[in-house]
Amino acid sequence: MKRFFGLFILVLLFSAPAYGQKQLIVSVLDSKSDLPIPGVTISLSQVKIVFIGKTDSVGMIQTPFSVNGKINLFANHPNYYSFERQFNMQDDTLKLVIRLRPENIQIIKEVVVKAPGAVDTVFSSSRLHVEDFEVLKNGNMVLLTYPKRLKSGSEVLLYDGQSILQSLSVPDQAERLEKDYRGNVHVICKDRVITLLTEGNVLKIAQLDRPYFYRYIAPILDTNGENLYYSDFNKNYPEFSYWKFDQEDTLYEKFRTVRDDLMMELYRSEYKWVDVRTKLWAKNLEFETGIDAEIWVGANYFTQSVYYKELYAPFFKVNDELLVFDYYRNELFFHDTLGLALGSSDIHHHLDKKTTGWKSAILQDPVNDNLYGWYEKSGTSYLGKIDTKTGEVIAKYQLNFKYLEKIEVNDDFVYYVYRPFESQQKKYVYRERLPDTFTETH
Repeated sequence: MKRFFGLFILVLLFSAPAYGQKQLIVSVLDSKSDLPIPGVTISLSQVKIVFIGKTDSVGMIQTPFSVNGKINLFANHPNYYSFERQFNMQDDTLKLVIRLRPENIQIIKEVVVKAPGAVDTVFSSSRLHVEDFEVLKNGNMVLLTYPKRLKSGSEVLLYDGQSILQSLSVPDQAERLEKDYRGNVHVICKDRVITLLTEGNVLKIAQLDRPYFYRYIAPILDTNGENLYYSDFNKNYPEFSYWKFDQEDTLYEKFRTVRDDLMMELYRSEYKWVDVRTKLWAKNLEFETGIDAEIWVGANYFTQSVYYKELYAPFFKVNDELLVFDYYRNELFFHDTLGLALGSSDIHHHLDKKTTGWKSAILQDPVNDNLYGWYEKSGTSYLGKIDTKTGEVIAKYQLNFKYLEKIEVNDDFVYYVYRPFESQQKKYVYRERLPDTFTETH
């Protein structure tokens, strides 16, 4: 079973040549000066990506090629607008000349240390919106950006806080970024998942099928080296469990189950109210799969109603303890790294949601393991620092801007995406340094 939980890297290779080896030569020039542009990332794709490389010091790239037919070419450079073109690969040698237009990206030229509460613009652009971001272990950032619409023309940037190190076009409809338990960032697209592997200041990419990613990689939440911790969460079912997988002995062990009893009762009772045809359909599926007819009806009908809410009971590894916030029992459960129960504590920071603005979200700082609850009242966001021994919010910190779209905490900084209301400004990434001591906010 280890092969299901190892590091899955898809190696991109040329398919075996069917028509003989060909040569493709691409020259990249500045559209204003006609000077060659070195360091341009060239990616070629047909059904899948078949080549990625960079232009040399004279703005050229030459590669053997064995794919016939229409090829999509994407060209990216931090200082130029991205370029896309389709061409036919039929001749033995094909020479292409493309010209890139310079772009004006506003970036921070120096690192400034600011007092807690001061807002720092991390990334801004006159051309690109930021849809999503992830902070890497080395402090660099992966940004999912787009000029007009996310579904077409989205770009992934590797950014070090001062300059764009690399830019790649996304050859699919991008949706968001997800970081796995190893720290690798994945671009979730409509038809595939693109894995971004970072080596220093270089991005390498691989492709995965969406079902494969969500079955074998996304469920894994953390590891202590010996054990993997994962969940069997299904957004269409009001119960799930946390499991431990021993990589040496290949043993699985369930250590905590979360269930919303009220939601489960409503979920199963939906079967009573559907028509006879739907009941017959559900019964036939029960005979085929062994899964109750009530579950089939609940998953396909009740989950589409306004009454159904996905479960939220997050798991965190903090030092040598495993924490599970069970908001349906109002308890924080503690386990050791083997999954053995160590006790529990009553929690109340999620109650009275209308008054507190609780957004059903806990953020973990990966550098120091601090936990923060996210609250929002009248558009204003607050971070509540959570005591990892009791599960209660110690105090809250108010962020400067309203209606934030994405929040992440890293190394005592809170990062977020924001655009002023009714402004022509693009969506930027900002950050604020969290104070050493929070003060209570009412």
